[in-house]
Amino acid sequence: MGSTKVPVILVCLMMALTQLTTAQKLPEDYVNAHTPARAEVGVQPLVWDETVAAYAQNYANERSKDCAMQHSGGPYGENLAAGSWDLTAKQAMDMWVGEKNFYDVASNTCVGGQCLHYTQVVWRNSTSVGCASAKCLNGWTFITCNYDPPGNYIGERPY
Repeated sequence: MGSTKVPVILVCLMMALTQLTTAQKLPEDYVNAHTPARAEVGVQPLVWDETVAAYAQNYANERSKDCAMQHSGGPYGENLAAGSWDLTAKQAMDMWVGEKNFYDVASNTCVGGQCLHYTQVVWRNSTSVGCASAKCLNGWTFITCNYDPPGNYIGERPY
């Protein structure tokens, strides 16, 4: 029996697609996705925290059974996202930062929609982040980012 030969171009394409998918969920991808929104309002960039990331991964693994958009109730601030595709760090961040339109700076309230994901992204007192993703049994992707210290305290301004 002869060996099966895979064309080099196909192997390279498969490797590039694999790298593209995994490269969009590295620690620096999550941190870098936060930076523009924080810089826009004069807030320092976040740093990656392995302890917070381990917490996020444990929770993402737990949610992979049902992909439920249910908060962990843990000690950190938390943003969740899910998608029926291989959701990336940037896509999750775009969802959260997209809520900026509903945040009214003057009244420090959400007007006409949800904005608490956005305010957590830009919360000035949050200094570190840990994020994780998991493939759910239903084929969806679940992403969580956890923030230390947490934000979104009633009556306090995010920046």
